Amino acid sequence: MKTRYIIFLISLIFTASCKNKTMTTLNTKVQTPIADKKPTNLKKHNDLRVDNYFWLNDRENPEVIDYLERENDYNDKMTAHTKGFQKVLFEEMKSRIKEDDSSVPYKLNGYWYLTRYEKGKDYPIYSRKKETLDAKEEIIFDCNIEAEGHSYFKLSGLNISPDNKLVAFGVDTISRRKYTIRIKNLETGVVYPETIETTTGGSTWAADSKTLFYTTKDDETLRSDKIFRHTLGTPVSEDVEVFNEVDDTFHTFVYKTKSKKYIVIGSSSTLTSEYRILRADDPTGEFTVFQPRIRGLDYGIAHYEDSFYVLTNADKATNFKLMKVSEGNTVKENWKDVIPHREHVLLEDVEIFKDYLVISERDNGLNKINIKRWDGTADYYLPFDNETYTAYVSTNPDFDTKLLRYSYNSLTTPNSVIDFDMETKEKEIKKEQEVLGGEFDKNNYISERVWAIAEDGAKIPVSLVYKKGIKKDGKNPLLQYGYGSYGSTIDPYFSTVRLSLLDRGFIYAIAHIRGSEYLGRSWYDEGKLLKKKNTFTDFIACSKFLIEQGYTSSDHLYAMGGSAGGLLMGAIVNMAPELYNGVVASVPFVDVITTMLDDSIPLTTGEYDEWGNPNDEKYYTYMKSYSPYDNVVPQEYPNMLVTTGLHDSQVQYWEPAKWVAKLRELKTDDNILLLQTNMETGHGGASGRFEALKEVAEEYAFLLDLERIEE
Repeated sequence: MKTRYIIFLISLIFTASCKNKTMTTLNTKVQTPIADKKPTNLKKHNDLRVDNYFWLNDRENPEVIDYLERENDYNDKMTAHTKGFQKVLFEEMKSRIKEDDSSVPYKLNGYWYLTRYEKGKDYPIYSRKKETLDAKEEIIFDCNIEAEGHSYFKLSGLNISPDNKLVAFGVDTISRRKYTIRIKNLETGVVYPETIETTTGGSTWAADSKTLFYTTKDDETLRSDKIFRHTLGTPVSEDVEVFNEVDDTFHTFVYKTKSKKYIVIGSSSTLTSEYRILRADDPTGEFTVFQPRIRGLDYGIAHYEDSFYVLTNADKATNFKLMKVSEGNTVKENWKDVIPHREHVLLEDVEIFKDYLVISERDNGLNKINIKRWDGTADYYLPFDNETYTAYVSTNPDFDTKLLRYSYNSLTTPNSVIDFDMETKEKEIKKEQEVLGGEFDKNNYISERVWAIAEDGAKIPVSLVYKKGIKKDGKNPLLQYGYGSYGSTIDPYFSTVRLSLLDRGFIYAIAHIRGSEYLGRSWYDEGKLLKKKNTFTDFIACSKFLIEQGYTSSDHLYAMGGSAGGLLMGAIVNMAPELYNGVVASVPFVDVITTMLDDSIPLTTGEYDEWGNPNDEKYYTYMKSYSPYDNVVPQEYPNMLVTTGLHDSQVQYWEPAKWVAKLRELKTDDNILLLQTNMETGHGGASGRFEALKEVAEEYAFLLDLERIEE
């Protein structure tokens, strides 16, 4: 969920609207692109919607490409005066990054694995060293070489065979998340001829290092629907289908347990899950169902000794609980409580070691890590001492160890990777994120958590960070970020890039609105389906609170969100456009009804439990009441930058394209409206680390230009 943008004014005439909102009269010599109106009647439940821009739903149509290119040309001309500033911002952001950086190595099956970057290069280098870190480096992949000749390149799903001789990997060069799996011999460097198309990129080896399980995607909907078994050296055409997920509201995946004993096939929808297991040393055997799916029963499994541990919402455990069952009979009736359900604590994940169980949970919005010995002799929490931090269990592939690797950062503190001795409680900081340039001092910034009040009285947390010395006089530019869907929680995290805003006087706010799981599973349930509008009104309530408390004003308040967060942006500019001077909506999901009625579009059927199925009239009617595209009306809108990618598999490019076309037709203001379509990428934007920074520089220049900040 990413972005890009900006503004051009040869003649600047600033006027004030009736609400004292700064407006800009654009140079009339820059021709505004206008999309042709070709009405299409869309009828459902005896309700007629007329879509004048439905025709944009055809990337093979030269007229569509022409329109997108005209919008891109308009964006380039309107942003021409900020190109120099964009370059300054880009170099500034780049200068803070340690270009020749590397990850903290982790050990797996006799090898130390690491990822590193070389100065001036965009892509990572994956390598390993045998037994000790002093051993000779073996290059697994240099993605800078692999990416040559491609405008987009993504390597995914690296999976080393148990005998350490082979690596399976997935490659996407289109940015449509359709990966091709190949296999490389790490002893000879030879890439085998097997080419497995249209996959998720992920795979897992059986214990014999000859059998590979992988997941394919439907070519049209991109739903991961089938699991195949490939035997090394045999034609891909002879691969055996071992599972077909026929329910189009589910997706499927395959992995191996940390104990290495089982291959696991998972099937999942928004509300329901199901698993199948097979011993890894019996790859041609039959998978057995762990617990048959029951609508509303969500569970995940981890293996230890002769038992499975089950993280589940069974028995109305809204915030999940941990249960245990023996290998021999895994159905739900035999599950026994290990950690019972807690009303105010969300159990998010567990990590199993030989002597310890590590529990990741969330209490009052804050990450907590609980460590327990299996023998009951230890039970304690790692200490964290503020309200705007993120802590999470990191890479821990080793089962028989007393060291827990976790990461910690906050809005003001760069990320640290820490090895914690669970027995002695001593910790070693393996790596602290370096902020180069010599100007960063975390003591120059302040972070805090405040609480806004929603329309219905709910308290909404907001995490803030800003530079010391800022006064609450309503004059500060403030960027408010939000997402609020799928239970995905945006934790307070450190960003070197964000410093380019903070050091120029911006306040940055994360609104922890309903639709996330920041305050537990019920916080998510209160922001989806027929309660989805809570997400939007929560965000607006946070904006009003920040204005009322003097952090900013409507002349200086900006909003940003991407994908489902782009839907949020579309909703708030329809509902409360007067609150914002500018909005950035990246890859925005804005044509909710039309998309959710088209089950050929990637992700649609699997989203019914999130948004509702509009084939049901009550969901159709509710969606229509908030769908951004359907609710564009003749009114003033904020300055807006909208971005998309032609090959986006998550939110199809035509949604933002249609939305911008309709906004151009109906909006009554002279504020800036830009559409930028990356003709070579998809949902995640550019693949190279520096190319991605250029997109952020464009986005920041858009915001800073609206504040008349030019350096």
